[in-house]
Amino acid sequence: RSVQLMTYNSDTWSATAEYYITLVIPKEAGAPLARLTVQQIRGVDWQFPYLVDRTRAFLGLPRQEGESVPVQASFENSTRRFTLDFPSPIAPGSTLTVVLKPWHNPSQADVYQFEVVAYPGGVSPEESQVGIVNLRIYDPIY
Repeated sequence: RSVQLMTYNSDTWSATAEYYITLVIPKEAGAPLARLTVQQIRGVDWQFPYLVDRTRAFLGLPRQEGESVPVQASFENSTRRFTLDFPSPIAPGSTLTVVLKPWHNPSQADVYQFEVVAYPGGVSPEESQVGIVNLRIYDPIY
């Protein structure tokens, strides 16, 4: 798969969670990556908020961070969509990880799904759905 989502903390209400979305940009992509959108399309909780100003990106994998990548993030709560713009587009052949920081995990256990769409740099870019990723949130066991 060319896109994956993971977290190291999947308990409901956790305030320490971060969501890592990793995208492998194929060498044969033909154009650098200029924008991603990440939109929640499934899940019981549609109101958990994000700390948008703590969004970050880097080349590499979670816990194997490489070079930091500038990213401009916005979040539209009514559509549950992040827009992630890369002022310096990401070259084909790169592995990019974007880190989204919720205020806290969703309040209810469920499988949350997000659609990831990529936009190349250049004039009149055409969007390309990269995939659907799952975030499993569990009730903590005490």
